[in-house]
Amino acid sequence: MFHYLKYFLFHGIGFLSALFFTLGGDWITGGFIGIFVGYVALDALLGDDISIPDFKFPGVLTVQLWLALPLLSLICFIALWQVSSGDPLGYGALVQSLTGYDMFAAREANTGWNLFWGVIMCGLMIGMVGTITGHELTHRTWDKMSMFVGRWLLAFSFDSNFSIEHVYGHHRYVSTTEDPATAPRGRNVYAHILISTLRGNASAWKIERERLAKKDQGLFSWHNVALRGLLMSVVLLALAYLIGEWTAVAYFIACGLWGKALLEIVNYMEHYGMVRNPTTPVQPRHSWNTNRRLSSWTMFNLTRHSHHHAQGEVPYHALKPYHDAPMMINGYLATIAVALIPPLWHKLMTPKVLDWDARYATAEELKMAQAANQKSGLKSLQGVRYENNLQTV
Repeated sequence: MFHYLKYFLFHGIGFLSALFFTLGGDWITGGFIGIFVGYVALDALLGDDISIPDFKFPGVLTVQLWLALPLLSLICFIALWQVSSGDPLGYGALVQSLTGYDMFAAREANTGWNLFWGVIMCGLMIGMVGTITGHELTHRTWDKMSMFVGRWLLAFSFDSNFSIEHVYGHHRYVSTTEDPATAPRGRNVYAHILISTLRGNASAWKIERERLAKKDQGLFSWHNVALRGLLMSVVLLALAYLIGEWTAVAYFIACGLWGKALLEIVNYMEHYGMVRNPTTPVQPRHSWNTNRRLSSWTMFNLTRHSHHHAQGEVPYHALKPYHDAPMMINGYLATIAVALIPPLWHKLMTPKVLDWDARYATAEELKMAQAANQKSGLKSLQGVRYENNLQTV
């Protein structure tokens, strides 16, 4: 039973953020800080989860994923309520009648600082509740319901095209120069957010154009999944307008773009510096992994990324921890924080990249790694040479 319940921690974090948005004011600021610090601390204290349970009722685990859509809708609604001028859906009056808490007074006390951290927290929830779950669901191309829910979840970050590029592009070209999501050695995360976003969308459009051409279907037609994805995000913007007019639209855009940026930050830290010949099979060693307990339980085992890329069709509950795979700096939120500080990132990751070369790279990959080192612009990598499969400085 515990192994089913542990994944409901994901929903608990979501409801906690909804509570902080309901309380408003400094609760929003403090709530985000509490969630972030709690993640980092508990990942450090609780260690790794390397269990592989046998789930006899996998349908329960799928329903858990589907529940992310109403949960994320609730979180975003309350966040937008805080920037509206009225009482959309009578939410404030309902809370006051049930609890006596005056949401209207709390909203009046909101500062720009509170609303800024509201964007950060809402964007984090769009990334966690939306993108992580949407990622898992859109891998299930055989399940129409999962694809439907997954693409709507991705629409919150204006990124339904992720379901095209990620499944049919990224998983094919991961850890190669062909892959928009794989950051080469030396690139900083801020450049990667922009480059990966532009290249990823261009790749998704190319994949969809080729698919439609094979079926003799029009590019600018209802058959175009990429265009339908854009329309889904437009629908969400229209709903935001109904909640709080243009102020809510602008706030939702800020939250969604931060959620999208988080996806690219995660891509950055999952594949940074990896090299692979695109004609060779993807193996667990071609992705950075982590088995930190809280990250694993609240992110549907996205942490077990090495197995996910070796076998992309395997559902999250069946992924193996691969504790001998290349390991990230720490759990996901801690690693995200490090990635946002490029000098610290390169200081901590350069030894890991060199260790990957020494322990995991094939002879062919060592040649590719040396070329990548020279292009990196980092002196700590440019001075490294590989002779007879050994590192020299």
